[in-house]
Amino acid sequence: MGMLTVKCFARYRALLDFSELQMPVVPTLGDLLADPRLRALPKDALLAVNQSFADPGTPLKEGDEVALMPPVSGG
Repeated sequence: MGMLTVKCFARYRALLDFSELQMPVVPTLGDLLADPRLRALPKDALLAVNQSFADPGTPLKEGDEVALMPPVSGG
């Protein structure tokens, strides 16, 4: 079974209790987000696959890197 890497940034590291995790490949980013280990992830999280912003329908494949980031505001 193929694997992918999930990385948490900023406050999500403490919230999800990991900074990087290897997980089995699932068909889409939405399927990955349904994993119980990611249950606490807020709905407004920014999502990226291979350093490009993504949505839950984004397909995943072996070796992908998924990033979970809090929303950013600035002035």
